[in-house]
Amino acid sequence: MAGARRAPRGRGGGMRPGTRLRLVLRDLGTGAAFTSMAVSGQLPVWTLALFALALVCALAGRRVFAKREKLTALLLLVVAAALGLNVLAGAVNLVVAACAFAGLISAHRLLSAPDSATDGQVHLSGLLMVAGGAALSGELVYGLFLVAFGVLSSMALALGVVEASVPEGEPVPVRQVMRPLATGVAFAVAGAVAFFILFPRLNWNMMGPRASPGLGAASAGFSNTVRLGGTGTIKGNPRIVLRSTLSPDPGKEALDAYWLGRTYDIFDGQEWTSAGPQRRGSTFMVTLRPGSEDLVHQRVELLPAYGARTLVALETPSRLGNAVGQHQAGSRRVGIQEQPGGEVRFTDPALAYTYEAYSRPPGGSGHELKDLPAEEQDALLTIPEDLDPRVAQTAARVLNGEREPLAAAQKLAGWLQRELTYTLELSGDVEDPLANFLFVRKAGHCEHFATALTLMLRTQGIRARLATGFFGGERVDGAYIVRAGDAHAWTHVLVPGRGFVTVDATPPAHRASQSSVLLQRLLSFYEAVEARWRNSVVDYSFRDQMDVARALVRPPQRRGGDDSPSRLPPLRAFGAALVAGMGAYAVWRLLSRFLDRERPHEATRFVDAVEAQLTAARVQRLEGETLEDLDARLTREGHPLSPALTPVTRRYLEARFGGRPLKQGEASQFLGGLKRAISAESRRRAS
Repeated sequence: MAGARRAPRGRGGGMRPGTRLRLVLRDLGTGAAFTSMAVSGQLPVWTLALFALALVCALAGRRVFAKREKLTALLLLVVAAALGLNVLAGAVNLVVAACAFAGLISAHRLLSAPDSATDGQVHLSGLLMVAGGAALSGELVYGLFLVAFGVLSSMALALGVVEASVPEGEPVPVRQVMRPLATGVAFAVAGAVAFFILFPRLNWNMMGPRASPGLGAASAGFSNTVRLGGTGTIKGNPRIVLRSTLSPDPGKEALDAYWLGRTYDIFDGQEWTSAGPQRRGSTFMVTLRPGSEDLVHQRVELLPAYGARTLVALETPSRLGNAVGQHQAGSRRVGIQEQPGGEVRFTDPALAYTYEAYSRPPGGSGHELKDLPAEEQDALLTIPEDLDPRVAQTAARVLNGEREPLAAAQKLAGWLQRELTYTLELSGDVEDPLANFLFVRKAGHCEHFATALTLMLRTQGIRARLATGFFGGERVDGAYIVRAGDAHAWTHVLVPGRGFVTVDATPPAHRASQSSVLLQRLLSFYEAVEARWRNSVVDYSFRDQMDVARALVRPPQRRGGDDSPSRLPPLRAFGAALVAGMGAYAVWRLLSRFLDRERPHEATRFVDAVEAQLTAARVQRLEGETLEDLDARLTREGHPLSPALTPVTRRYLEARFGGRPLKQGEASQFLGGLKRAISAESRRRAS
């Protein structure tokens, strides 16, 4: 067929540099396509290992299936049958099985003979794999590998076209074509973006948002008990576990807010538990307390890093519901259930959740003593039988007769913050962790401070309980994020006429995450980019396309006298764009100079290698003597190297001035012959 790509090997079994580069780009592009699926964390481990092994062999040039394609194809059929049986048995998801098989097909093609048919199959399998990656995750990391696949595969395809037009035996002009090829790929990417934006389409997630397990184990969670003691390692974890939008939007960069998960009433000297019977039944909306006109609405997303089934909401939650569980295959509505300790829990497990919550503003819940069952009223005053008497004595001394609950709690919290220090470095369990914290070590983390305040209040007849959840909230792209390190414990003191009021004995500087600032900034940047990717790509819909079209046809204009803020970017954005543009131009100029600089002729490189061998052999040269002159002189003198040097000189002159360029591998053959002659002469002289 005219224009069909020839076999990549030239005379002597060598491979042209252009062919080698094309295959490397093709293989790397296929690796990027496979990784776009692998980042979802859903592919079987054996699939990852097999493809990684195949990719390494392919990059090393070892096409081990080149002579065994039919046999290995039969093995692929066996694997396909095994995957099908696992799908029928329910052990593997159908989409995951299809993606795994696409990866195995691609690995098989990578290790086969690199001809034109194989190249087409490799690129086609890459397209199938990026489609599979979109079905499995479609998140930001997937997008990066999608772009990498597009660029690498496009460059490989373009080099294939150039290679097909170069006569057999001649080198592919890689350096000369890389610049126009890069320009063409840039236009192709720009065209793909324009196509994505303008071509009518449905929302990416027709089955609703999906979630992938992510990398690593879950970072945060709730349990039925809180055990006092041990290190507070979670405070150093910067992983983002919660994202929420608030209405009305406070507009703050950082929230001084408490996100309540559950409360605990009974302390036995070692751990906290909750009073009250276990509730049964499932519903889609739970009302914890009466609402009001000024409720704060929250749209909460619990990320896979959260790792718990407890709903959290700003203090003080009034209603929670409309929960949706996000799974690998899509999303579906889930029920919720009220538990002891004011906890609301999802009834079905999922990788991530979204739900709505309404909370009363800070300042009291309106949940007074008369509303509590008798069992829970009694629990608010219970203390361990073996409580160290110094706890009550210290509380009485600090309060000095103060009996008003809120004032007493604030007085004790101030004393704890002054007299004790915050630390995450604690030893293991001790016999009496509270006494050890107050009178021995005098250092602890939030659970120690909250427990001490709660028990000291109870010894003075003031009802209080322990609350757990998160503290803080960092603004990112219009929403607030909460990290695993924001996990916190504090005290609820019951104030007559106001209900439970939050009093926090932990020093303010140590309430939020204690993780590295650098890690937090890096994760915040990633979260902002991921949110933009999710809004602009993953959830991009026909409605968004209509908004773009309206903006292009009729951009918004400010009317005269309109004092509304301008929708134009701030001046610093234009400045940043200018700096970025200048930087890109400088990089382009440097690359242009590098690519445009004059390259030495292939024959010149050949003669330089010949003269280097002659110099190493200590062949005497006359001043100004060329290689041709040297060859003529050695021939007249009958020098032993003359028979090997004469054909080398003749071939150089033909390549440099006779219009017969060196063929692939030819220079190596001549240099090898000359080297062997020099080695033989050296051995003769030595003997």
